[in-house]
Amino acid sequence: MEIILKKYHKGLGEKNDIVSVKPGFARNYLIPQGIAMIANTTNRKIHANHLKFKDKYEAKLIAEYTEIAAVLEKTVVNVGAKVGTTDKIFGSITTHHLAEAIEAQLGVEVDRKKITILGDEIKTTGEYSANVNLHEQVQATVKFMVVAE
Repeated sequence: MEIILKKYHKGLGEKNDIVSVKPGFARNYLIPQGIAMIANTTNRKIHANHLKFKDKYEAKLIAEYTEIAAVLEKTVVNVGAKVGTTDKIFGSITTHHLAEAIEAQLGVEVDRKKITILGDEIKTTGEYSANVNLHEQVQATVKFMVVAE
């Protein structure tokens, strides 16, 4: 039995793949769980139409994310932190702090889970950098300064 996957499933494939599975597995597990749908002629036409519009939408998203990446790479973001007398931070700077600073200063909302701070933990003031994964094909490197509040 052929099915169209609605979600990624380990061992079967990626989203929007058309795969062949045993009928019992499809009817008893994949379709009721919302992981797949039967690949009949109607669903195949819907699937083909969806893929056509998905490509256009994906190209538009990549163009927008490329513009955002250019803005992120050419600016330096200031992250404020409470500091002791020896320029040592109380706690550490995390991706959550960096995401909030980017949104406040640049007006760009970035998910904190897509930010990776390069190097070790940030416990002192200074200049650091982080990678931001905006899309599968678009990444940016953000430079940020940790300053005393």
